[in-house]
Amino acid sequence: MNRPMHLWRYGQFGLPVIVFPSAAGMAHEWEAHGMLDVLADWVNAGKIKLYCTESNVAEAWTRREQPAEWRIQRHAAYERYIVEELVPYVREDCRSESIPIASTGTSLGAYYAANFSLKYPEAFRWALCMSGRYDTSWLNDGAHSEAIYLNNPMAYVPNLEGDALERVRKQTHLVLVCGQGKYEEGNIEDTQMLGRLLSSKGISNECDLWGHDVSHEWGWWKRQARHHLGRLIDANG
Repeated sequence: MNRPMHLWRYGQFGLPVIVFPSAAGMAHEWEAHGMLDVLADWVNAGKIKLYCTESNVAEAWTRREQPAEWRIQRHAAYERYIVEELVPYVREDCRSESIPIASTGTSLGAYYAANFSLKYPEAFRWALCMSGRYDTSWLNDGAHSEAIYLNNPMAYVPNLEGDALERVRKQTHLVLVCGQGKYEEGNIEDTQMLGRLLSSKGISNECDLWGHDVSHEWGWWKRQARHHLGRLIDANG
């Protein structure tokens, strides 16, 4: 990234979870919005260990002054940071070269969690994706390139086959969660569509739609994180 990257780490032991921020892109987002208060007992008990990193959303996706191809190259730089720097750091910090890592995020962070799990299933073995959009074509101004295609799950998942598909089938599981209330327009449809695509490819997933009173807001994401991370913790003993 050619600059320092902020990382907020919480906990000493437990299953490592990389947290991707929403469009705000801030590493301290989960603490600022009270998510850490909801998960504090698990963090303090050594059940989970959170690694909350910043993103480059403004460069790669939401700031449209630059052309789409320039912006996707900035996303590629961020991808290298995650895979070549952050993942090895997490494994070193956990004192295990092969420890399974979970990923999670809300809104645009859900896209990051899903995309990294599908592209790097050996590292990211489980993803909790809350209120995400998984078709990135609306952010790319109609541009087309291999790099853009390879970072649009709705485009590349239908074409997964052979060894690439088997890697994903064998090694990762995605939990796609979305409310059906205010501000979830587009997210509901993308969540359902990605779930159907994953199922059609035999990729392990769960599509969990919450009620029509459940909005695109932190209060609900806290409940969703508590519910699904609790299930993951129980499954891992």
